[in-house]
Amino acid sequence: MAIDPTIVPDDKDWTWVLDRPCPECAFDASDVDVLALGDSVRDLATAFAERLAGPSVRVRPTAGHWSALEYACHVRDVFVLFDERLHLMLEDDNPLFANWDQDVTAVEQRYAEQDPTRVGDELSVAAHAIARSFDAVEPDQWARLGRRSDGAQFTVDSFARYFLHDPVHHLWDIDQAG
Repeated sequence: MAIDPTIVPDDKDWTWVLDRPCPECAFDASDVDVLALGDSVRDLATAFAERLAGPSVRVRPTAGHWSALEYACHVRDVFVLFDERLHLMLEDDNPLFANWDQDVTAVEQRYAEQDPTRVGDELSVAAHAIARSFDAVEPDQWARLGRRSDGAQFTVDSFARYFLHDPVHHLWDIDQAG
């Protein structure tokens, strides 16, 4: 299955968002209260459910941008992946995360063809799962480490802040198109 040529693959290293606010969505990692992260994720799940109920949920606003449905599928998968990575960080010493190509996943999972109601339900389940996981992090666990194959290293704290940018930014993407 070929990658959609109208969507430019995102190969940016978004870890810079830990050092400065995002100039697009205005997310500021330094403002994140990691102890309230679970509530933030649950609120985001509600916001995505509202966007999935819109009449143009499958419409790409421009040739180079995903539809609300595709962004919601991606965020659902981010919730699942980051929950797995969080558990690795809490259970293993400095685990190395497997690579994930979000663009290949979008094509293989046929994001644009999925049922918005089902995606909303799955996103909610995944959001509540990772929210519970972050709610359960003990004070001494926020400094535990994990790393990506590109050399990026995270503590659970920085991982939480980095993670939250993704759904916040994609909600902004959807709202900019609407």
